[in-house]
Amino acid sequence: MDKRLIWLAVGSFTMSTVGFVFSSLLPSIAADTHTTIPRAGHLITLFALSYAIGAPLLSALAGAADRRRLLVAAMLTFVVGNCIAATSVSFATLLFAQIVMGMASGLFAATAQATAVSLAGAEHRALAISIVVGGTTFAVALGAPLGALIAAFWGWRGTFGAIALLGLSCAAVLWLRLPRGLSGTKLTMSERFGAIGRPGVASSLSVTFLYLTGGFMIISYLAPLAIDGAGLSQLALPGLLLAFGVGAVIGNLSSGYLADRLGATRVVTASLISALVVSLMIATGLHLLTRDLAGLLLIGIMVPWGIVGWAFPPAQASRIVGFAPEVAHLTLSLNASAIYLGIATGTAIGGRVLENTAAADLDFFAALFPVASLAVLYAGLRSHRRRLATVAAE
Repeated sequence: MDKRLIWLAVGSFTMSTVGFVFSSLLPSIAADTHTTIPRAGHLITLFALSYAIGAPLLSALAGAADRRRLLVAAMLTFVVGNCIAATSVSFATLLFAQIVMGMASGLFAATAQATAVSLAGAEHRALAISIVVGGTTFAVALGAPLGALIAAFWGWRGTFGAIALLGLSCAAVLWLRLPRGLSGTKLTMSERFGAIGRPGVASSLSVTFLYLTGGFMIISYLAPLAIDGAGLSQLALPGLLLAFGVGAVIGNLSSGYLADRLGATRVVTASLISALVVSLMIATGLHLLTRDLAGLLLIGIMVPWGIVGWAFPPAQASRIVGFAPEVAHLTLSLNASAIYLGIATGTAIGGRVLENTAAADLDFFAALFPVASLAVLYAGLRSHRRRLATVAAE
């Protein structure tokens, strides 16, 4: 393995931490900026939406630019965004910072995956991409709880400051370690989005979007769910995120093995059903149990929830690559955009639910989305089988 891939993964870790640490920062940000938690949730929505748009749009605009310069420029822009957030004096400034960070993160992610493939060679494409994407998993496992812990001692501004320092270090290493003259491939927007027309891809992207929408209706508002719904203190949030992150690593590592053994579609189906069960368990427990028992339920379910939640992405990525292996770099980029569109939509819908109902009701609404995902998955499978049958008959 080319050791330079590790630094691309560290870059992914740094940028992804921002997206996942927000669930613990929302209460303190809302208090300091004199706004509500659902309105503070717009910060997650805007970051995720900027990421989803920035990945294909900025990659197309960058064209065949030198990847070393592009990656470092994206990382430094991300650092600037964190510095703006850490020193912001208004909620509007924080929103602007999320746009800067989200667009930079989207550009970095798309460029890092393409660079990893160039460094590792086409024959090791899947491994190279998995290493870079693995940085996101460790952002859930380590970055989010560490960010929450930093916030507990130095406030949410300290979290953004720490991420900025890590990003600056990563930019320096990438500048020193990546080769010069590694050019990208110039693709138009129509070429990038043309892969959606491949059989099976559009329905699979819809499943990704729906699954993440339901998941982040809950994850984005874990703080009010834990504090208002389960009666836990804010000091419990780093521990909850750490438990979820441990489960995420287990789910991520086991997903590829299970997908190879059982089939990616079976693993995705099991993840969707399990997500539905977890949502209903949390919702029912918060309504029927005493606050002490509800808190214990939420603590106890974090690791299984992390396993379920993060068994989905690798298996789903494997399914999407299987539909059109020759354009895997395009379909995986589209899948990443679908993930962040789901995060943006889930956070937005969750915020509206939280404005009108209790935090304990979030999971009931979130449970609708795994059901919708299963319906789309089933319809896509039936369509794919009919297409194969038609081809065989001809």
